[in-house]
Amino acid sequence: MDIRRLARGTVEWDRLERVMQTLADRYNRECIRVEFLEADNWLSTPCVIDEQWFVKIVSRQNALVHDVLTTGRNVGAVSAGTGGFFGRFDTPREMVEHEYEATEQMREIGINAPQPIDAFEVNGLGVLVLEYLPEFRTLDDAPDWLVAERATELFEMLAALRDHGMAHGDLRAENILLCDDEFYFIDATSVHDDRVAETTAYDLACALAVLEPRIGAFDAVDAAADVYTADELLSARRFLDFIRLRPDHEFDSMGLRTELELAADNEET
Repeated sequence: MDIRRLARGTVEWDRLERVMQTLADRYNRECIRVEFLEADNWLSTPCVIDEQWFVKIVSRQNALVHDVLTTGRNVGAVSAGTGGFFGRFDTPREMVEHEYEATEQMREIGINAPQPIDAFEVNGLGVLVLEYLPEFRTLDDAPDWLVAERATELFEMLAALRDHGMAHGDLRAENILLCDDEFYFIDATSVHDDRVAETTAYDLACALAVLEPRIGAFDAVDAAADVYTADELLSARRFLDFIRLRPDHEFDSMGLRTELELAADNEET
């Protein structure tokens, strides 16, 4: 069994049925059509309802796994020379309420994200309801030429979060969607809002780690340099080694480090 599926666990069928009945009752449906998704994730059981809503069901085990991952990320941040800045949740309900609020905040400042519909608890399970985007692909599925052409746009979206004191906190290719030729962010995690400099540098480093295998270190950093200052580029270096240890990022950290230093020097001269 895949380690992510093992960590995610399985929610008992009777508890899932209760969630579905609650959804039908809340939205005045006599019946609903449910399609469970085979998703490569740690933290929820995802499904689509009536091809209209994307639903994430979060269990206590999911919340515990999130807590373990958060502890590891904070240790990684400390090893990179900063204090930990990732937030944790005590309950599944807190997890879904945070994602609802983070998604709503992104939309309010003009960042594309699925419309949040609802967040509630059923029998100890957190339930998040979002707009379903039926025609989408992740950045992993986009051709390299499109990634290269649109790379600066990704950094502009992250910079918009920074400008409003926000951060994504878990930027990976699977959390960047293309729908109707527009980029969307999903699955933002909790970061402390009083640590903007560090979270900005971390988001920037994650974006570079996503782009480098697709378009190379030079083009990735060149796109970032159109948006970020020399100091911000250099600040991203500290997180590259930590991000490289994560199982969801494979990239040339030395190549990025070199290009970041060159780009920063060019901006300063």
